[in-house]
Amino acid sequence: MERVVQFLKDAGTYYLATVDGDQPRVRPFGTAHVFEGRLYLQTGKVKDVSKQIHANPKVEICAFLNGEWLRVAGELEEDPRREAKVSMLDAYPDLQKMYSADDDNTEVFFFKNATATFSSFTKAPETVTF
Repeated sequence: MERVVQFLKDAGTYYLATVDGDQPRVRPFGTAHVFEGRLYLQTGKVKDVSKQIHANPKVEICAFLNGEWLRVAGELEEDPRREAKVSMLDAYPDLQKMYSADDDNTEVFFFKNATATFSSFTKAPETVTF
């Protein structure tokens, strides 16, 4: 999983796909953080993406860097604990301008049942599960 997180951090931006009814929705994200051995991302409860994840936690993310791309498919589970939020916000201090571990908006999710696939046009795909 360390390679997955490092790829996401190096890419800077990845794209998160959710489902809204029968319509796919994709948007850029930038948080990729390991807390207690799990890959976390962060959003706000007021956003549509949060509502979509709660309605259907199956998501996929995709990032591209230096001719290689990474797809991570899995389920997101909310972690409501303050310490998980603090850990994320400490890792991304710029988020503290908009979010707080104690507000009613900040939420963090971790991946479970995840499959990460590294792909390129020059070598066979590599798969990691976590």
